[in-house]
Amino acid sequence: MPHKITDACAACGACAAECPAGAISEGDPIYVIDPEKCTDCGTCAEICPMSAIEGEKK
Repeated sequence: MPHKITDACAACGACAAECPAGAISEGDPIYVIDPEKCTDCGTCAEICPMSAIEGEKK
C-alpha cells in the first residue's frame, strides 16, 4: 500500500531526497509519490517535518 502526501506538504523536498526508490517528485504545488515505484518503506513519512505523509487507506 503506497504512501500519500497530504495538503500539509510544505514542498521542502526532504522526502524526495530520502526516498530509496526514487518514487517522490516535485508536483504543483506539493510533492507526489508514484504508487508504481513506492515500496511502502515509510522512510518519507519518518523524515517529513510537516507529518504530511501517510499510508494509503483501504
